[in-house]
Amino acid sequence: MSASNWTKEDTARALKIWAEYQQEHDVSDRIGQAVGIDPKSGHVWFGESALDIVRQMDAEGAFTPLYFVRVGYDYYGRKGGHR
Repeated sequence: MSASNWTKEDTARALKIWAEYQQEHDVSDRIGQAVGIDPKSGHVWFGESALDIVRQMDAEGAFTPLYFVRVGYDYYGRKGGHR
């Protein structure tokens, strides 16, 4: 699946997978870390950044689009500065 094929359903599945993962696992020691969620396989990746996760995936030969957030937040990054 390319980024252009990403759907709202993919996002919804990724968010559901992440919510279920947090119910089953204690992630309190990972606050602020990046999380990459594969909506197709359900695999959850952790790293210091999205780039770190992509490098982990490359090392394992995995090539799939992910949904990224940060542990403890409902977003990966915010665009824009303070006014």
